[in-house]
Amino acid sequence: MTYMPSLRLLLLPAFVALSCMPAFLHAQSFTPISAFPLAYLEPVISRPVQPPQPFTVAGPRGVLVGTQDGQFESWILPIKLFSHLTIEANLEGYSVPIPVNPQSADIEVRPDHTTITYSHPGFTLRQIMFSPDAPPSANTLSTGPIVLFQIDAVRPLDLVFRFTPEMRWMWPRRNEGVPSPEWVPSIRSATIAEDAPAAGPGFYVLHLDYGDLAGAITIPTATPGIMAPYQERPQVHPLELHLHYDPKRDGTGDNAKLFPLLMAVGTTGESASAAALGHTLEALNASILTSYKAQTTAYEKLLADNTSIETPDATLNEAFRWSTISIEQLKALAYSGPASPPGVTSPETALVAGYYASGDSARPGFGWFFGRDALYTLYAVNSFGDFALTRAELEFLIRRQRPDGKIMHEYSQTAGDPGVNWPQFPYMYAAADATPLFLMAIRDYYRASGDGEFLKLHREAIEKAWAFETDPAHDTDHDGIYDNNQGTGWVESWPGGTPTHSGMPHQEIYLALLDQQASSAVADLETALSDTKNATVARTRASQIQAKIESEYYDPQKGCYAFATNPAGTPNSPVDHTSTIYPAIAYWDTGSTLAHPATCLQQFAASSLDTDWGTRDVANTEPYYDGMSYHQGSVWPLFTGWATLAEYRANQPLAGEQLLMQNVDLTLAQDPGAVTELLSGDYFVPFGRSTSHQLWSSAMVTTPTLRGLFGISLDAATSTITVNPHLPARWREASIHNLHLGSQTLTVDFHREEGQLRISVYDPTRLPSGDPHSATLKSSASRPAAYPVVHLRTDLPTLKGATQSDINPSTGTAILSLAAQLVEVSLPPRALPTPGSRTVQLKVLSSQYTANHLTLILQAPAGSEAHLLIHRRSFLSKLAVAADRDSSATLSPIENAQARGISSDPIPPQDLKIRFAEGQSTSQSWQTTTLTLTW
Repeated sequence: MTYMPSLRLLLLPAFVALSCMPAFLHAQSFTPISAFPLAYLEPVISRPVQPPQPFTVAGPRGVLVGTQDGQFESWILPIKLFSHLTIEANLEGYSVPIPVNPQSADIEVRPDHTTITYSHPGFTLRQIMFSPDAPPSANTLSTGPIVLFQIDAVRPLDLVFRFTPEMRWMWPRRNEGVPSPEWVPSIRSATIAEDAPAAGPGFYVLHLDYGDLAGAITIPTATPGIMAPYQERPQVHPLELHLHYDPKRDGTGDNAKLFPLLMAVGTTGESASAAALGHTLEALNASILTSYKAQTTAYEKLLADNTSIETPDATLNEAFRWSTISIEQLKALAYSGPASPPGVTSPETALVAGYYASGDSARPGFGWFFGRDALYTLYAVNSFGDFALTRAELEFLIRRQRPDGKIMHEYSQTAGDPGVNWPQFPYMYAAADATPLFLMAIRDYYRASGDGEFLKLHREAIEKAWAFETDPAHDTDHDGIYDNNQGTGWVESWPGGTPTHSGMPHQEIYLALLDQQASSAVADLETALSDTKNATVARTRASQIQAKIESEYYDPQKGCYAFATNPAGTPNSPVDHTSTIYPAIAYWDTGSTLAHPATCLQQFAASSLDTDWGTRDVANTEPYYDGMSYHQGSVWPLFTGWATLAEYRANQPLAGEQLLMQNVDLTLAQDPGAVTELLSGDYFVPFGRSTSHQLWSSAMVTTPTLRGLFGISLDAATSTITVNPHLPARWREASIHNLHLGSQTLTVDFHREEGQLRISVYDPTRLPSGDPHSATLKSSASRPAAYPVVHLRTDLPTLKGATQSDINPSTGTAILSLAAQLVEVSLPPRALPTPGSRTVQLKVLSSQYTANHLTLILQAPAGSEAHLLIHRRSFLSKLAVAADRDSSATLSPIENAQARGISSDPIPPQDLKIRFAEGQSTSQSWQTTTLTLTW
């Protein structure tokens, strides 16, 4: 085949063609890599592939998004380099071409890399992917993810890699047409005619209409595929890389060579030349082992430094770690351009909202920087102790704070480009809630880190945000609460509109509750800044808003709080009583609550809001409900996190565990290691457009676990840890490792003994040798220089009445002993349903203790049977159960509970079997019953 440049290439400016010439004179060195051992970091998810399901390999400079059959698109942020990569194999002596992607068999996801294995009777192919942080050299920032192909076959094998070249800037930066590919041979003599066949190893250059943007792709030793000559009729072919594998030359098994897919882009006239791109690919090729070692080291450090948990529930332990990893993977370098905010002198790192395949668009999922998404996530970041990430994110938002104090909502990765006037788009400040969340997140950071210097440095930004939120112009109904005239609170659409009035709410309870919590946050921040006057004003405002919420939003008929208030004469006025999940946000920050919580808490856990995979935002009993809508019935793991924290903080541990484990299990359900954005409210299936690796969804494992289940609240300024735990009754022991309190790193142990739960806090690096709970210092020489000053306290009932303990110098440990109930209940083993299922699992709506009584409110499908475990902390002479109405309940012993792994309690648990009444009509599909346990 004779290759001639396309007409499009002939029309390029002369300097583009000339810029390619040096590549013809330079010997490019692209070589396979000798096999090297991969790290076996944990946690790990290894399972058969689910081809329709997604996977993501993300890092600060690039991301691969695809499906588990191995097809993917590649982004060197913020540029989409190519898409639709597929593989075909031709095995020597086997006359049928073999589509490789349908041979995908296993996916293994680890913190530092992901491997998809293709298995065929004639060969095995491993696709090893990672996305390193550092570029191969200091003078290029235009390389991203790395893919290594390891081939194992007994015969020679030819692989054809097909892909669609894209070269598209992330929206909204304007793009420059369709790429025009050129094959640049690795070695080419200047004496060879330009129109000679472009054969032999080399690399593709993807040219565009202008010479300051081009991409490059190759695999060492690969040759080009179809390159239509100029004389051919116009037609479209995918680009191809043809790779020949010979087992005698390239090795077999674990010793087989690695063939890297090398990818680069150039974004200036100099870096986009063929010569420069060739050098970039060479540098990348040579640096892969170094990059992988740096990647492994970075994740080893991440996992060693950040908070982890150790509980009897291995799934929870691993999901907690994946939450940390998932958030880390969503850090991205912000593309800096002349239109970047003032003060940006070096690349910024901030959190993007999530990733998913872009399809025919120029945006990979929610791949922009989001204000409120990051601010909710910072509660998890503060929980696991990455204070540097929190500071970087808050300062990223501060640099984009509007002059009047409002905090941004969305910022594209190409918003800093001079050709993009981002503020003129309707996204940057579209939401009203980012501003109060900003104030709340700063207080949360200060509580965890004790970083008073940060408050002083950014006092102006804090007070500007507060001034914006409290501006009388932003309270148009004059009730003293920040309302929705400054943008959406939560919902972006709402039914009930008329030709003259939108159905959008005037003031949502969601936004009102955030305003109340932000006011409380500012009171604490101003106190830390020694401004007692402003602190008093803010604290008074918080109290006034809380009272106003009770008078304006509480609905005695429903026993919970209305969705919104609206001016008279407008749709859904004066009060929109729709039952929603939004009152749960009242419990998001420490110390916040509702005056009438009981019925709300039951509703959050009931089948009208809670599915078996998370909570809907609108109850399915409402006329507006639609399980396929974005805002009127879908399931968001974010909402599940809000409700989980509410249940735990309101002393409803069974409901809290029920909700928490739904998010925990979603970690394994779709994109391995990440939690998806939203799912159907009717069937267990994510939306087709659900961003599968979603930032705040993964965060909703960490935050409710540490702050709800373990009940941890931090105050680094006073070195105080408050612990109000709600551990499952079946747990005997649990630990929190590397809990960060300011500059201190501590361990918190929980140990259940008869009649008590003992909590111990200590710095493991300063303990004397021996058992940390019983060790004594035998001489002054073995005494550490100083034990950390830590106050351990609780709000729960304790033995001997002591609610606070400080670290004892003789043991290096602070200990509190909480009083345990004589009878406790634990949930049976739970799991996500099979895809497409409806909600059928038992719901625990409430548990309430009085003297010698435990009252449970339960819900399940009519006529169904459910089981709970009853744990006794002492041998009771009498334990009875009674059910109301037509339901029944019976207690029976569980034989060999310890041997069967059901419980390690010294007193065997009992099985509580509940039979729910049959429905009185076809519409009565769920039954609610009240059980009373008496001893």
